[in-house]
Order: sequence, then structure tokens, then C-alpha cells
Amino acid sequence: MGVYNEQGAALEEPEPRHVMIKETKRGSPRRRRMATPLSPRRQHSRLPPKDVFDDMMFMVGGWTQDDPSCLVEQFCPEFNEWRTAARMVTKRGNVAVGTLDGMIYTVGGEDSIRCYSSVERYNPDTNSWSTDVAPLSCPRSGVCLVVMDGYLYAIGGHDGIAAINTVERYDPKMNTWSKQAPMLARRTKAVAAVLEGNLYVIGGNDGDMALNSVERYNPVDGTWSICAHMLSPRENAGCAVYLGHIYVVGGKDELNLVLCSAERFNPDTMRWTPVKRMRSKRDNMSLVVFNGALLAVGGSDGVTTLKTIEAYCHETNTWRHFGSMKSKHPGGRVAVLC
Repeated sequence: MGVYNEQGAALEEPEPRHVMIKETKRGSPRRRRMATPLSPRRQHSRLPPKDVFDDMMFMVGGWTQDDPSCLVEQFCPEFNEWRTAARMVTKRGNVAVGTLDGMIYTVGGEDSIRCYSSVERYNPDTNSWSTDVAPLSCPRSGVCLVVMDGYLYAIGGHDGIAAINTVERYDPKMNTWSKQAPMLARRTKAVAAVLEGNLYVIGGNDGDMALNSVERYNPVDGTWSICAHMLSPRENAGCAVYLGHIYVVGGKDELNLVLCSAERFNPDTMRWTPVKRMRSKRDNMSLVVFNGALLAVGGSDGVTTLKTIEAYCHETNTWRHFGSMKSKHPGGRVAVLC
């Protein structure tokens, strides 16, 4: 077991670490690693200082009609291995995944019969899913999900007939969804990010073709505005905020070609610039920040579902192999609990 390479062998032995048990707010123990001296490379890195790395990374779901397993796995860095976690109650693909208040939420999605409006919530302390979360106003798949100001935002998607521009906000205290100002464009399979208090929705598909357009939502006045377009149209890409920039990588373009290219948005210049291409083409992938590292996880290269993970180094503008998951997750999404 471990972070596996493509041949199934462990990528590297985990560094020895001291482990302590910390009581969580909900009273159950959670494994937490004690601070260890920073390596010389990290001491001289511009990465945000963080003495204790205790993020938890989950790969959630991954469903196709041919492979409806819908597995959930958790990566345990202190043991350098992936471990099986409880599966969602309802098996479905194209489901949106997000985190809020130490919980993982899965929203919408579809199977071979219908789209879903239901929402499930995962508690890592009990390793269990609950279905007592209010549903969306309508069934939809290909939603993008993001957290801003203590709320979940479910953005766009496909209702089974057409791409939509609907935006809904979930209040965890009231357990209710409320509609917000709709986007300017209809988008499914888009990505979203929050940077400097604004919500950016990027790319996706309007029902006819992949988009390179970007729009920004201001929560203060509830308005949307057009931003600088990406360098390439993308749907089903990976997206994350890293070191003050929005990174968008992979996905498919307007010709339905799987991409390995990557780009980033600078909020100071309001411009997109290219970054080094990934080692693999990746559609339907996840891009996450985990313990200070920017990781591209899973996806499909157009031929097969990938288990591999790549890490990006901003100092050298390069990607490197970071091991592999144990199982394939076609269309699955990664969630990181900090």
C-alpha cells in the first residue's frame, strides 16, 4: 500500500513522523502530526509557511455505466497510503464535490437513468454519509461547487435538457438553498475559484462547445461581470487557487481534444499566462492544494482512466510524478479538508 507508481510499487517510503491524537470540536479523535523541522528546500521556498501539515485528501466517487463502483479513498500521508472510506449513499457520476466546516458535500450528478438534485454530506470523524441535506431546486449534473464566506455555491450544470446559468447558495445553519443572481452565460462542466473576495467561474460548455470565457461574481452587490478570457477553451478542467493566482489545467477544448496545457490568472494584471504543460493529458481531473503542494490528480487521457498524480513546482515551472492512487475513479473528484 502507499502512493503507488504505475507498476504498483510504492513511490517512496514515508518519512518517520511523530503522531498525536487531537480532540476535534465534535469530540472524536483525529490523527494529527506534530511539527517537524522544515527541510532546507522548504525553508528557502516561497511556499506559505506551515509547520504542521495535517490536510486530509479524499478522492470521492467516480462513476460510469461500465464502472459504477463509486469508490471513496482517503490519502494518509503519515503512512504514505490510500485507504478505503465509506461510499456515497447514491452512486452517480458528474457529481460536484466541495468542503465546508470540516465536511465533504456531494451535489447533483447523474446515472444512466436520470439527473439528481440530492446532496450528501460526509463526516470524516465517523466515516459516514448523511442524506439529511436540503436538495437543489432542480436536478442537474456537471455543477461546479465552491465555498465563499461560509456558504456553498452550486453553479451552472446541465438539467438533462440544456446547460443552465442557475446559481444557488447553501446556508449550513438553515439547511436551505437560495437562488442568487444567474450567470451571464449558460455553463456546464465549468470550474470556479474564490480569490480576493470574488467568485470566478471559468470555461465549461454552453451546450454546443467548450468555452474560454470567464465571469466574476461580486457578493457585495450580487452582480456578474466579464473578465479576461482564458488562452484556451476548456471544459472539465482542474482549478485551484495557489500562491495568489488561479491555476486552470487540463480538460477538453472546443475540438474535444484532451489537454495537458495549463495557465494561470493574475488578479493584479487581470491576465492569463501559460505555465508548463503537465506530463499527461487529463480530462475530468482534479487540481488541489494539499499540504502546500499543487497536485493534478486522476482524470482521463482520452484512452484510459488515470491513477497518477503530478505535483507542480512554481519555482522551476515544472511538473513531476507524485505517485498514484490505488484505484481508478472515472469522473471522481478530490476534496481536501484543512
